[in-house]
Amino acid sequence: MMLAPFVALLLFAALFTQASWWSMMIIAQPQLAINSIPFTTRVYWMRRANAALAELSDSPCPFAAFGSVIVNHTGSTGLGNLICIAVNENSRTGNPSMHGEIAAINNCTAILTDPNGRFRLSPAEAQDAFADLTIYTNAESCPMCASAIRWSGFREYVYGTSIETLIQNGWGQIQILSEEVFEASRDLPSQSRLIGEILTNETDPYFLWQYNPNYSCPHGCHRPENGLICQAK
Repeated sequence: MMLAPFVALLLFAALFTQASWWSMMIIAQPQLAINSIPFTTRVYWMRRANAALAELSDSPCPFAAFGSVIVNHTGSTGLGNLICIAVNENSRTGNPSMHGEIAAINNCTAILTDPNGRFRLSPAEAQDAFADLTIYTNAESCPMCASAIRWSGFREYVYGTSIETLIQNGWGQIQILSEEVFEASRDLPSQSRLIGEILTNETDPYFLWQYNPNYSCPHGCHRPENGLICQAK
């Protein structure tokens, strides 16, 4: 007889936890301000993540066209302050784990702790600083990178192209969505807001040519005769 209130309490707690979790997950919509940040600002930084490819890649058509930027939206009423940029570094470094998000976290850590740099933070201060930062990545993170984002304690994680779109266009992926990683990380001390599918009309084309020989190459590239991979002209 005493179990009913206890079971009801557990059910309420589970529903509250689920509701709290879902409030952290947003699929972006035009005109929707999230955390008081206008949609136009999200678009600006997603375009900046795309632009990182031209700045840091050796080719106008890098195969792994994954770009990221990390921004501080908490100390400014404008667009925010850029901390660092990065791209997928697999082919350059030979490190298979050096995805764009991991490279961005590494780059920002180096910038935040540089004794001669802008911030000059201690390692402990740098770790705490991630709670004020937002990472923008032009494609949804793999589970490795989504886990790294959660362990870093970012304030927000914003992505463009979805994992489902990558898979539909031939990309091999570990089929665990970011929202699943975030849901499984509820016990971590920090909470990160996930904002998905920003500017997909501009991010998707970066990932549509690699496995489709009929899709146009990026500007400045072409497919050699009988070739599948776009190359710089």
